[in-house]
Amino acid sequence: MATDYQKKEAVLRIGQVVEVSGRRIFVRVDKNKNVSDLLFDGQILRNVSVNGYIEIRKGFLTLIGKVEGERIEEAGTADIAAVAHFDRNRRVLTIALVGFINRDGQFQGGTRELPLIGNEAFLVTSERIHQIHRLATDNSITISIGKTDYEEYPMEFPVDGLFNSHIAIFGNTGSGKSNTLATLFGAFVHALRARNAAAFLEKSRFLLFDFNGEYAKAECITDQKRVFNLSTGRTASDKLPISQDSLLDVELLAILADATEKTQKPFLRRAVRLFRHVFDGKESDEATEHFRNIVRLQVTHILQMSDKLRVDLLLDYLREILPENDENGNRIEINGDIEWHNVSQGYRMRGPGQIFLKTEPDKIPDTIVYQHVARFAFSENLLTKLISFMYVQLIYDVLANRAQNEHIAPAINKLISKRVDIEKILDTDSGGTLWERNFVVVNLHDVNLEMKKTIPLLVAKKVYQDHKNGPRGHSLSVIIDEAHNILSTESAREAESWKDYRLETFEEIIKEGRKFGVFVTIASQRPNDISPTITSQAHNYFIHRLINQKDLATIASAVSYIDQLSEASIPTLPTGTCIFSGTAGQMPLKLVIPRLEGLKRPQSGTLEFTDTIPAAGS
Repeated sequence: MATDYQKKEAVLRIGQVVEVSGRRIFVRVDKNKNVSDLLFDGQILRNVSVNGYIEIRKGFLTLIGKVEGERIEEAGTADIAAVAHFDRNRRVLTIALVGFINRDGQFQGGTRELPLIGNEAFLVTSERIHQIHRLATDNSITISIGKTDYEEYPMEFPVDGLFNSHIAIFGNTGSGKSNTLATLFGAFVHALRARNAAAFLEKSRFLLFDFNGEYAKAECITDQKRVFNLSTGRTASDKLPISQDSLLDVELLAILADATEKTQKPFLRRAVRLFRHVFDGKESDEATEHFRNIVRLQVTHILQMSDKLRVDLLLDYLREILPENDENGNRIEINGDIEWHNVSQGYRMRGPGQIFLKTEPDKIPDTIVYQHVARFAFSENLLTKLISFMYVQLIYDVLANRAQNEHIAPAINKLISKRVDIEKILDTDSGGTLWERNFVVVNLHDVNLEMKKTIPLLVAKKVYQDHKNGPRGHSLSVIIDEAHNILSTESAREAESWKDYRLETFEEIIKEGRKFGVFVTIASQRPNDISPTITSQAHNYFIHRLINQKDLATIASAVSYIDQLSEASIPTLPTGTCIFSGTAGQMPLKLVIPRLEGLKRPQSGTLEFTDTIPAAGS
C-alpha cells in the first residue's frame, strides 16, 4: 500500500531529465501529466508550463529551473500494427537552471551543479514557491509592493539591498512607470517611519525632481513632504532657499553661467574673490564707497589709454555697471563730454581749451563718467550685485591683458539672460532651508526648458556636496523622474562642454555616492537617451513595457542578469506589470504592481474622452 509520501511524490512528479546541454536542461513529461491543473492536498496546482518553475532532484540536492519553452517529440514503436492505437507524441520541456536549495533550506541563485540524465523533475509546491521568492531574511525591514505575475505570490522586498542601491525604472508612457516609483518610495518611507520616526526624520532625506508635476499631490508617496512649485512664468510661486554663501560658490556659479573649465571658471573665481574683499567686514555704505573708488580708479586709467578699440570696449563695460539715468531720471551718456582725438591717440574734453586727458589726468574727475560713479548703488539682488563685480573684474583683466572679451563675456551674458528666471526661482534673502521636511519634491512643471536643465544640476550638486561634508550614517536618496530631460547624451540646445559637465556631475554622484550614503533612482521612458555610464551603474531595475528597439538594446546591454524569456516579453507587458532584475533578488521576476488609488496616485493618468465629453443630457 502506497504511503502518503509516495502518493505526494506521484502527484508532483512530472517527468525526468533526458538531456543536459550546459545550463539548459530538457525534461520529458510523463504522459499522464499533460493537463492544465492538478489537485494536491485540497489545493489546485497549476501544472507545469512556460514561465513556471520546476524542481529537479539530484540525490539530496534540489535544483530549481524555469521553463523557457516546450515542444513535441515523436516516440518510435517497434509494433507497426499497434501504431494506430499508440500516441507517439511526447512533451519535452526546455529548462534553464536558476538556482538551488541550500542546506539551510534557502533558495540561492546561480548554478552549483548540473542534473544527471534520469533525474526526476517535480512541480513546485506553495512552500517551495515561498522559498524561491523569499528575498528577505527574518530580521530585515521589508516592503510589499505587488505580486508575481505567474503564481500571484505576494512579494516582499528587503529595504537593505533595494533602497541602499541605485534603482532604474524604465517604461513607455502609460506603462505604469510613475505608479511603480510612487509605490516603491511610498512603502519605503512608511516602513522607515513606522520603525523609528525620530531617527527617520533625522537621518534620511529624499529629494525628488518632478518634471511634469506628477508627485505634487498632497498624499502622493507621503503626506509629510515639502513641495516647491517653481515657475519661470509666474512671480507668485515658491522659491528654493539658498544662502548667499552658496550662491557665491564658484562651482554653483559655473553651473548658472555654463562656464568653461579653463577660462571662464577661473574668471568667476577672481570675481568672487573681489566681491568678498569689498564686502568683508564692512557695512553696506562702506562697501559701496569702496566699490565706487575701485571704479573711479578704473575710469582714470581708461581715459588715459591710447588704444581706441579697447577704450570703447571698457566704456561699454562701465555702462553695464553705472546707472542709466541721473537723479532726475534723464538718460546719461557717459562719454557725452569727451571725444577721441586721432592725432594724439587719446580722449580730450569737448569745447574750448584742448584739454587732453592723457597729459592732464587731473581733469578726469571733471568728466561725466567720473562724476556719475557717485550715483552708483548696489542692487538688493545678490546676482545683480555679483554681475557688477564681474564687469569690474573683466575691466581689470582687460587692462592687465589677462583675458579677452570674447572668452569671458559669454559667461556674464549667460548669467544676465538667466537673471530674471533665477530671481523667480532662488531665494537668497530669507535664510530659509531646503529641508523643512526630510522629503522634498522640486516641481519643475512650470519651468522653462533651460532652467529645467539648470536647477536639478544646481540643487543636486549642492545637496550632494553638503551631504559628503556632513556626518556619516545619514542617507540621501535622489529621485529623478523623466531622467532623460537632464541625463540625455543628445542635446542640440546646449554647448558640448556644458553637456559634458552636466553628465559628469551626475555620473560622479551615481559612481561615488554610494560610499557616502547617496543613492540615485532614475525613471525614464527612453533609456537609450540616457548616458550608458548612468544606466549601467544601477543595481536594481524595474522594466515596464518598452517597444523601441534601441531602448530594448540598451536594456539588454545594461542588465546583464536578465534571462532571454523575460527580455523577450518586455514589448508585450501589460500596464502595471514589470520585470524586476537586480542584486536585491536572486533572479528576474515578473511583477504586477497594483494601481494606487485617490490622492496617492501620481498625476500621470491618460485622459479619457468618455469622461471629458459626457453624453448630452447626462
